[in-house]
Amino acid sequence: MPELHLTLYSSSFCGACNSTRATVERVAELVGERLDWREVNVADAPDESEASGIVTTPTVVITGADGSERMRASGVPTTPQLLAAIAAALP
Repeated sequence: MPELHLTLYSSSFCGACNSTRATVERVAELVGERLDWREVNVADAPDESEASGIVTTPTVVITGADGSERMRASGVPTTPQLLAAIAAALP
């Protein structure tokens, strides 16, 4: 069972979202089963995006297994930045 969940909030024609997706995919491979992730297109899920307070894309939100938010960042993270955020968010 994953210890952390990562949600990438994106939009269809967002070049920065494509870069962030590639970084998340690379990091997910490195972290393995400790992390699961999903992508939410804000146009396809406006209610969820609004309820989560998403105002810009890309936005990455990391939550613990209990659902508590551990980290939120907008913009394109580097692989080291995302790995550091995940390490800091692990229980």
